[in-house]
Amino acid sequence: MTALVLAFSLLAAAPAVEIVGEAELFAPGVASTDHSDIRLTISPDGRTALWFSRDRPGGPGGYDIWIARRTETGWSAATPVSFNSPGRDFDPAFSRDGRFVFFCSDRPGGIGKDDLYRVTVTATGFGAPENLGPKVNSAGSEYAPMLSPDGRHLLFSSDRPGGAGRHDLYTARSKARGFAAAAPLPGAINTPADEFDASFLADSRTLIFARAPSMKDDRVDLFAATSHGGRYDAGMILSLAVNDPVKDSYGPMLDWSAPNRLTFSSQRGGAQSMELYRISYRLVTGQTRHGR
Repeated sequence: MTALVLAFSLLAAAPAVEIVGEAELFAPGVASTDHSDIRLTISPDGRTALWFSRDRPGGPGGYDIWIARRTETGWSAATPVSFNSPGRDFDPAFSRDGRFVFFCSDRPGGIGKDDLYRVTVTATGFGAPENLGPKVNSAGSEYAPMLSPDGRHLLFSSDRPGGAGRHDLYTARSKARGFAAAAPLPGAINTPADEFDASFLADSRTLIFARAPSMKDDRVDLFAATSHGGRYDAGMILSLAVNDPVKDSYGPMLDWSAPNRLTFSSQRGGAQSMELYRISYRLVTGQTRHGR
């Protein structure tokens, strides 16, 4: 192996992200509760928090998206959002400009099992849900939509045919008022395992994503991967500052109010249900990976 090839191999194998500090439980008693609370997304102005719960009572479907507003004294009591349905509504994600919220739903009128939708953010709440259409959605299930910080790519996962196996990560390029046809992320990131619940970080090329041999049967961990020449490496597992050695960790999302911060969900420290966390990160540059 030549020195150049070896250097590139070491670069590709180096972690793309350094976790900084300790995870902070988000809004205990308001957002992080005894119920299963997942995928926290925070608006760019830091005043609105959305997440979903699989079992929190009070919404129209039980599998609903919730909202809390930041006040002078802390976060307001959580309430279900106006665009919930009697079905499954989950995986909310603000866009960087705060104009849209992307989410998943199995409501009637969709194309597949769980489709991707978006709503506009208005002065008084939210607009009507808009299905993202057949270039994005399939007859299968689509999860965890997230528009990249530069606004060019919609990132999500899908179990549609044509991937590497189970759920894989896909992107669809932004085009006029919609999106071009989705395609699997190129490179080694998609495997026969489940890859899902992905978020771009602030550079629009580094990803945090969830992986498990089977998301239903095996523990789920969070990984980081970055693109090299347009192709993604296989990713490296994040440290125990994020992952729990026993329970699941998933639902990552870039915190738009502080782009050096990541949100995620986990059953850390023996918690009985999924809770919401924030933690800071630092992108590792090529110079840092090779030493000083």
